[in-house]
Amino acid sequence: MRKNLDTTLYFITDSTCVPEERFLPVVEAACKGGATIYGIPLIIDDRVDVALAIGAEGVHVGQSDMPAHLARKLMGGDKIVGVTAKTVPQALEAYEQGADYLGCGAIYPTTTHVKTVITPVETLKDVVKAVPIPVNAIGGLNKDNIFVLKDSGIAGICVVSAIMKVADPETATRELKEAFLNLK
Repeated sequence: MRKNLDTTLYFITDSTCVPEERFLPVVEAACKGGATIYGIPLIIDDRVDVALAIGAEGVHVGQSDMPAHLARKLMGGDKIVGVTAKTVPQALEAYEQGADYLGCGAIYPTTTHVKTVITPVETLKDVVKAVPIPVNAIGGLNKDNIFVLKDSGIAGICVVSAIMKVADPETATRELKEAFLNLK
């Protein structure tokens, strides 16, 4: 498993949010603004085959995707494997199967998924206590609402819209990261 994985500000790209010519400039701006997991390590969502084909640094699988143990086996021990876990049993299973980090949420409703199931912050705290790997909150988070995550013990936040859908993604990234770090 990967060590020293910084998931403080996990930027998740979405090419459907912006015109094609704006996509790469937004990604570059987010990297300049301080996104910690995107840029150097490229993590592919759901698709182990694509991650392997392009030599990505890792993959993130959800509960309805490939099991974590199989993703770990296919990716190998030196690649990143992230898993979505919304409950303590899911978190423990993912950890036992070789996950490097967890995404937990949605904390707030989100527009990136058709069906959003809200994860209470108390459940998030329980997940953090249950596993020794980084746990990141996800779902509708922005600099104005992450205060609910104070004292949750999370390693970081995952965001899409708060960076992809703003006029100044570099500043938005910097402000998000600062707001999260101020919670600690």
